[in-house]
Amino acid sequence: MSSSERFPRGRTAIVGSATYGIGEAPGLSSLDLAASASVRALAQAGLTPADVDGLFIGLPDDFLSGLSLTEYFGISPRLTDNNRTGGSAFLTHAIHAALALDAGLCDVALIAYGSNQRSGAGKLVSSMRPSPYEGPYKLARPVGAYALAASRYQAQYGLRREQLGAVAIAARQWAQKNPDAFMREPLTMDEYLAARMVADPFSVRDCCLVTDGAAAVVMVRANRARDLCTRPAYLLGGAAATWHRDITNMPDLTVTAASLCGPRAMAQAGVKPADVDVVELYDAFTLNTILFLEDLGFCRKGEGAAFVEDGRIAPGGTLPVNTNGGGLSCVHPGMYGLFTMVEAAQQLAGKAGERQVHGAQLALAHGNGGELSSQATLVLGTSDTL
Repeated sequence: MSSSERFPRGRTAIVGSATYGIGEAPGLSSLDLAASASVRALAQAGLTPADVDGLFIGLPDDFLSGLSLTEYFGISPRLTDNNRTGGSAFLTHAIHAALALDAGLCDVALIAYGSNQRSGAGKLVSSMRPSPYEGPYKLARPVGAYALAASRYQAQYGLRREQLGAVAIAARQWAQKNPDAFMREPLTMDEYLAARMVADPFSVRDCCLVTDGAAAVVMVRANRARDLCTRPAYLLGGAAATWHRDITNMPDLTVTAASLCGPRAMAQAGVKPADVDVVELYDAFTLNTILFLEDLGFCRKGEGAAFVEDGRIAPGGTLPVNTNGGGLSCVHPGMYGLFTMVEAAQQLAGKAGERQVHGAQLALAHGNGGELSSQATLVLGTSDTL
């Protein structure tokens, strides 16, 4: 963290976090879903939409979604933010919300997302513009882009499919403990290896789900948080970074910009990777988990594939990762980033049920957007970490 960089460590907190419509929600629009998750999250803190004066949202099929949700709720927020960096957008929203709350620009910040991607198949607008470099080769996007990164990692570090499988199986084991997860059937290594290939080395089990779903979190200043929530999740650090959009412009296919924002967020929080109790990563593909564990400092570059073996990130392992089942087995309605924040907050609140990580005090949530393009990291903690 540079000497000029200042973050309001612990001065804001999440006091409500909720999901809605995970899996299939026929008949509901993306806006309906986002609004429903929002009402749930606000109710947890004894608030209503009328209390919201800072609104942060980015729907997949509405580029004016800040205006749309304002109209839907009949409110007049002092601040709206529709920043769009793909699945990482909502973690950048949390950073902006923390700064706005600390500056007094708003008092109650709502961050929301919803998508009917599954039930409304074919109706959503794709944000993937044609690339003059990949276009002639008809690269399937985004899976082809991530497969290229996996192939490079495989060549450089000796990645085996069984190691990717360890990520998929761990996510499924966590999902089996989550009654809201979309895919809870057991997954064995033999079943993983026999799954239909999509883009070598990825099979269908290496790819995130296609679901409906919504999520929302409510943030306030810390001096109000304990009045609204028994166990708030205080935002201790938050940072974002990017250095490309298209995969052909990624400087090194084995290193993401998480290597920049992760250390910055942890420096702001005053913590090290070894201090973190639970990790929520954007696992659009199995490779993501391996890359982010390395780039965020949980293991060295090139060691991530071995790190995830032997159930280390699964229930009962030494580092709980994607405890709701992640994008691979819980939910992935186009963009997953906000769900990492919801799960981190619920773990710190002790409300995660059978999947609860005992004694969790520090949680890291990490979002990814585009083709390993935009990265954003949050460090959250209980009151004991302030």
